[in-house]
Amino acid sequence: MYSETEDVIRALAENAESVCRAYLPAGRREGSYWIVGDLQNNPGRSLFVRLTGPASGPGAAGKFTDGATGEHGDLLDIIRERTGISRFPDLLAEARAHLGRPQPVVPDRPVKRKAKAPGGTPMAASRLFAASVPVAGTLADTYLRSRGLTQGSMMSALRFHPKCWHREEGQTRSLPRPALIAAVTDGVGVLQGVHRTWLAPDGQGKARVETQRRAMGHLLGNAVRLIPHDDILVVGEGIETMLSLVEAVPGLPVWAALSSGHLGAVLLPEGVQRLYIAIDRDPAGRGAAERLSARALDAGIAVRVLEPRLGDFNDDLRATGKDALRQHLAGQIGPEDRHRLSG
Repeated sequence: MYSETEDVIRALAENAESVCRAYLPAGRREGSYWIVGDLQNNPGRSLFVRLTGPASGPGAAGKFTDGATGEHGDLLDIIRERTGISRFPDLLAEARAHLGRPQPVVPDRPVKRKAKAPGGTPMAASRLFAASVPVAGTLADTYLRSRGLTQGSMMSALRFHPKCWHREEGQTRSLPRPALIAAVTDGVGVLQGVHRTWLAPDGQGKARVETQRRAMGHLLGNAVRLIPHDDILVVGEGIETMLSLVEAVPGLPVWAALSSGHLGAVLLPEGVQRLYIAIDRDPAGRGAAERLSARALDAGIAVRVLEPRLGDFNDDLRATGKDALRQHLAGQIGPEDRHRLSG
């Protein structure tokens, strides 16, 4: 009997080296194995992932064992650990995205006779972004300004789509709704996915739907690069959170990873000397900061964590204003970068 889960696990095993390079980049191939320190992607030689072998059994491709802890499992377990994804359907969706497979759900747009790229792929994401328009003067601009954010309309990574298809989980009918569209790009600037935030008809907030945000494409390791990095980089979770930092410190190089799971897995660019991690005040945010900090320190990058007073930095901005937020950041930014506070 056909099992979608077994089919995905089998496909991951057939592409085991690709999975390891994406989710355990600190490791390296040696013979028939990918060797890395542990499931947290630390350097070392404790965890072995078999890259070749039969489809099932003790020596099957895609199986891993950590000699130090005794942990063992398959590539789906590795993806779960590295992304922090807890819901199994979301985990399968992440695995399908890595494999470049279409998601087995009704697409986010009406089916037309002309064949289209499957939903969830970078190609579909590129098509949606290309069909969107600049933010300035749109409902997306209204939405951002309602949250105290005035800089988003000038950023090329953000666009607006007036009729972006939206479908609730478990429903078969899609409806067009206005949406803020954000480009998720890789280290060389190639668009790998998009993030959609559906908006209220007047732009004064998010749409009154259960699922207000959804991403598509390949997200792991990539980010919404709002302002390009230089010798420093500030990376955090949400788009609104990172735009709030720009309000307080214009021109600050900021990226949005979109979730705590993806924050911990962001691939850091060459040339960065100091990394600031803007966390949300919750356990997931702190855990992501710890994972990213460990990787940055291993790469010789100095790390500081920026922590809001309230739930996140957009909460701070709306509660106290940009001047107070700038003062709050002044106590957390390193002395070598404080000149940016008056820029």
